[in-house]
Amino acid sequence: MSDSAGFNTEDIIRAKAGGGTQEPKIEELKSKLESLQQGKKVLEEEIMERKSLSECLQKELATLQTEAFQLERTHQERKELSQKLQLQCEESEREFVRLAEQNKKSDELLAQHRYEIQELKLKRRKLRLKFEDQLHQLIKQHNQLYAIIKDSQPKT
Repeated sequence: MSDSAGFNTEDIIRAKAGGGTQEPKIEELKSKLESLQQGKKVLEEEIMERKSLSECLQKELATLQTEAFQLERTHQERKELSQKLQLQCEESEREFVRLAEQNKKSDELLAQHRYEIQELKLKRRKLRLKFEDQLHQLIKQHNQLYAIIKDSQPKT
């Protein structure tokens, strides 16, 4: 154990064991003790600062862990929501395809009905024209017969 005073405890022990005449002076020991007490005080202050820093870091760590937990939970909720929305989107796409097919069938059926209606209109028109021709022929025959009958009656 050496320090700034220039001697250590081993020097003191050797001096007493060796019977030497070199005993440290009381003032040097006081100086050494004060220096050690000052060092102890500095170390205690550093320990307190480090404890305070450690507590702050522990609080910050706890805060960050809480925030990380909350973010993880939020991430999980959004992931679940995303999956749910994806399923809804897929269901909507299937429904869209189904409705598009149904619409296509309806359009085809509508086109077929329109064609049938057009055919029916044409048939009726032909029948009407045929009927009108027959009616005109009957009227013509009637007029001819009427004229014949009128001519064949005696005139009075």
